[in-house]
Amino acid sequence: MAPSIRLSPPSRSLFDEPLAIAVEGLDPRQQVTLRTSLRDETGVLFQASAHYQAGDDGELDLARCPALPGGSFSGLEPMGLLWALQPQKPFWRLVKRDVQSPFLLQLEVFEGHGERPGRLLAQAQHERAFLRDGVRRVPVREGRIRATLFLPPGNGPFPGIIDLYGTGGGLPEYRACLLANYGFAVLALAFYSYEDLPKEMKEFHLEYFEEAVNYMLQHTQVKGPGIGLLGHSKGGDLCVSMASFLKGITATALINGSVANVGAVLRYKDITIPPLGVNPKRIKVGKSGIVDIIDALNNPLEGPDRQSFIPLEKAECCFLFVVGQDDHNWKSEFFAIEGSKHLQAHGKEKPEIVCYPGAGHYIEPPFFPMCAASMHLLFGKPVMWGGEPKAHCEAQIDAWQQIQAFFCKHLTGKPSGTSSKL
Repeated sequence: MAPSIRLSPPSRSLFDEPLAIAVEGLDPRQQVTLRTSLRDETGVLFQASAHYQAGDDGELDLARCPALPGGSFSGLEPMGLLWALQPQKPFWRLVKRDVQSPFLLQLEVFEGHGERPGRLLAQAQHERAFLRDGVRRVPVREGRIRATLFLPPGNGPFPGIIDLYGTGGGLPEYRACLLANYGFAVLALAFYSYEDLPKEMKEFHLEYFEEAVNYMLQHTQVKGPGIGLLGHSKGGDLCVSMASFLKGITATALINGSVANVGAVLRYKDITIPPLGVNPKRIKVGKSGIVDIIDALNNPLEGPDRQSFIPLEKAECCFLFVVGQDDHNWKSEFFAIEGSKHLQAHGKEKPEIVCYPGAGHYIEPPFFPMCAASMHLLFGKPVMWGGEPKAHCEAQIDAWQQIQAFFCKHLTGKPSGTSSKL
């Protein structure tokens, strides 16, 4: 029989779900190269390849066969062909712009382990989708709010979460909609560089974010009495500010966030929090031209920079800090530890801190390939994000479970095993 690729699920899976890959019909102990590729919505090609040897029965199951040296990865890595995808365009990060359409993954099996692909033996296509059947995508344009609400299937009400990304701006929806697949009502909230919102990160007014919190608290499909916040990078310190000053927040999860206000002035009523100072002399540029900004920010515990430390002791919620210990954007672990000390010094509950050695700044939902470096909007140059691909991939899988468990516990009072049935 001719070689063929066997996938499970066969034709379509959610992006954050594992995909089982096997090849059957090969010759006993035949050497082959497997290659995956997908194009993002801008047309940039991402590829990964690995060298394998079939078993005595001509079967090759990636869950049992280790990849041999010489490809994008080696060792027993059932999902390696997905997490090892790399862009053909330098400094490019895989993001999903339209969550209503899947990524189309191409899989190919070639003869041999040569520099150039040998004869094509088998190929298959698979859709990696973002919306589970029945999840509703609702654009929100109420008052000043520019957002998209994702509602799970069923009658609700559902535990509610506001999801914020970082300095990239715009309205990324992919994390919010993947989270909604597990029974949460999730509002992906834009805060700048989108439609009629401010074009630049100069100053933010918490009243805008308060409008979004109130929208969620009053929504008939959102289960009260409080909601959760999820923020990455700049979105993380905005979540800390929201939790510190606004009512109705029960749980706040930060992915490589800061406990100091960064990048823009923050205003709320008569309160102003200045941004943490930056010292350009501490920025390092490598031979490749990639910038390392990890030491650029001042210490928020020293001198006038203390004014940028967010008064998180005012918060009436539980905190989860997700930390990549190889984050090169800023010192996430330092921020988490100082935030924890600060909360406990004020008699507050100790936050959960989950640290991942070898994980960089962009801890995304599972199976997004690690982005080692890409353009930074504020610096105008490619910056290093840190991370080691395999460790980073494992961190993304675990962090995704930790985040869901945290919100299940604090927003529903149930362990996360029941999350998919909410």
